[in-house]
Amino acid sequence: MTDAGTLYTVGFTLLFAGIIVLVIGVILAFLSSSKSTAKGGGAILVGPIPIVFGTDKKSLRTVLVLSITLTIILTVATIIFHFTSK
Repeated sequence: MTDAGTLYTVGFTLLFAGIIVLVIGVILAFLSSSKSTAKGGGAILVGPIPIVFGTDKKSLRTVLVLSITLTIILTVATIIFHFTSK
């Protein structure tokens, strides 16, 4: 069984890695900025149901596919955790 210290370390590492990726993305976007328009989208997961929004069809489709994939992965992980914890 995994102890709390290991889970804390993994969580902190993932959080730190996410911040690093975010900073690198902002720096790269700033350096490559030209007279282009910003496009994007996002998703809010309410339980297993994704609420998706975006500025154009391509962004919306990409975010929708990613959120559905994440929902499926989380559902499978929950089912596996449920059966292995008995």
